[in-house]
Amino acid sequence: MMKLSVFTVCTPDLTPEQLITAAAAAGIEGIEWRYAAIPADAAEESPSYWRHNRCSIDPAISSERLQAIRLAAEQGSVSSIALVPYLKCGDLDTAHQAFDTAQQLGATMMRVGVPRYDRQRHYEDLETEAVRYLSGIQEMASQYGIKALVETHHETIAPSASLAMRLVGHLNPAHVGVLYDPGNLVHEGYENYRMGIQLLGPYLAHVHVKNAGWIRQDGRWQCQWMPLLEGSVPWEQIINDLVVAGYDGYLGIEDFSGQFGSAKMLTHFASVFREQLQQHGQEV
Repeated sequence: MMKLSVFTVCTPDLTPEQLITAAAAAGIEGIEWRYAAIPADAAEESPSYWRHNRCSIDPAISSERLQAIRLAAEQGSVSSIALVPYLKCGDLDTAHQAFDTAQQLGATMMRVGVPRYDRQRHYEDLETEAVRYLSGIQEMASQYGIKALVETHHETIAPSASLAMRLVGHLNPAHVGVLYDPGNLVHEGYENYRMGIQLLGPYLAHVHVKNAGWIRQDGRWQCQWMPLLEGSVPWEQIINDLVVAGYDGYLGIEDFSGQFGSAKMLTHFASVFREQLQQHGQEV
């Protein structure tokens, strides 16, 4: 049965302990921890997704603080299911540090690096680098017992399910999988959702939940983040596709719309998706 989780990038105003309390109150079972430092020049700014994010885990965090967060989650009956760093393809040393942090948190998944695509280098060269890197990542993931995730993300060489499979299809799905993000596919990489899910097969390890749409502004078409039920992603259909495929992992909220404050966003997500899952015979 599918469960609900939250990626802390979208709750920047909450501390880890506040997020644990809010997630538990909303009935969300899992937490994906953003793994990044707050830039020194952002410390006095208002909370924001990518700069002053108070719900991030700093790579310089102490083991004592990590254990405190892990204990708080356990006491709140919430699982730390993933660590989500911003790793560069080829940097195995930083990946090693992140895997160690994920293990201390008790996480079972971690996002890894994928080369960006900016039209400056040939795709085949980038793919070769990624495949070599992911082979090393697979060995590391096996040693730590933590599944490495390649995210479908615009402006990378894995914007779609089929291109993500070019990177991971030769690897063991017990150790390396795909984080499928339909909201990102609105920006770039759209394929029929059911087909993409079928293509991923055993590599489908996690799903992110958000929405986006294209609007015409200043004479140009631009893709923007939108409220959960107002963008181009047909979540009711995708849930049905996931049920048909036998997916039993997490649905992780990553809402950048700003429609609600953090606590309200979590309860709204949980309410809407719990109802959707129940309509498809999922006990939640």
